[in-house]
Amino acid sequence: MLLTCFLFLVSAGAIYFACEYFVNGVEWFGRKLSLGATATGTVLAAFGTALPESAVTFVAVMFGKTPEAKDIGVGAALGGPLVLATIAYAVVGFALFLNQRRLKRADDRIRVDHKRLARDQSWFLGIFVVKVGLGLVAFAWKPWLGVLFIASYGLYVWREMRDDDSAPEGEEDLEPLKFRPGVLDPSMAWVATQTLLSLVVIAIASRTFVGQLEAIGEAFALSPHLVALVLSPVATELPETVNALIWVRQGKERLALANISGAMMIQATIPSSLALFATPWLFDAPLIVAGAITGVAVVFLWIMFRRGDVSARWLMPIGLLYGVFAAYVAWHFTT
Repeated sequence: MLLTCFLFLVSAGAIYFACEYFVNGVEWFGRKLSLGATATGTVLAAFGTALPESAVTFVAVMFGKTPEAKDIGVGAALGGPLVLATIAYAVVGFALFLNQRRLKRADDRIRVDHKRLARDQSWFLGIFVVKVGLGLVAFAWKPWLGVLFIASYGLYVWREMRDDDSAPEGEEDLEPLKFRPGVLDPSMAWVATQTLLSLVVIAIASRTFVGQLEAIGEAFALSPHLVALVLSPVATELPETVNALIWVRQGKERLALANISGAMMIQATIPSSLALFATPWLFDAPLIVAGAITGVAVVFLWIMFRRGDVSARWLMPIGLLYGVFAAYVAWHFTT
């Protein structure tokens, strides 16, 4: 048990420090590719940090030998968006609220492209409604619809890469590349090396973190369903959450929210398509509740972004929705 706790803490620390290098590297990567601030977060950062979770889903649904193993993949495809829509946004709110004075902000308003993020939420909601709806019905050609989810993500990436934007005043300057701190304009080779190496560390540390979390759950006799549906998704989405925390502390909430938004789009499409190809994609009660709570959170976010006035104090309570889901799962599997 001591070894498990040690690995749990070490892997959590490794994720944080690797994310420091990753966000620094991916900002330089976006600069080298002449991408806008939001596209850097929605495409580059989101794709990189979503790879470990997508790999978990792929292994579970494609190589799982039992229905229970495949269910882990389906649960990850639903649990990821729920964590991002609730806990990740709440972390952004708390981080900005706590760092408001240090950042010399007159208020706790989020400085982002509200219309663009509102559009992202509407895209996500449309895809997510279809995704959950498919989990309620059974028909023979359902697996073929997985292709549409992949195409939807491809269209999203194409749109993001076409739309260029610039960071608000005060966010334009990049910190020196951590691998080359004394160089004003590091080469693409150094930028790519730092970004890829940090991503590898994030993937390994995330997998270790999830494994130790599962071991702790077994040690405390927690329900396997509780661990799989509630704790594991939080662990697998930790890189996105940590990225958001780091960027908000730097006063770059545009990148933070773009990273979360882009990761939500990936989680709504790629893992779902894999699960559709390899499983019946039929939901039980906890998964239906997860879908419903995610929908409530996204509608709330869409309304805030649509009206163009998002503040930290309104983002923080969204995290409570995940507590509602955790309470329901605990009740469901103990009664």
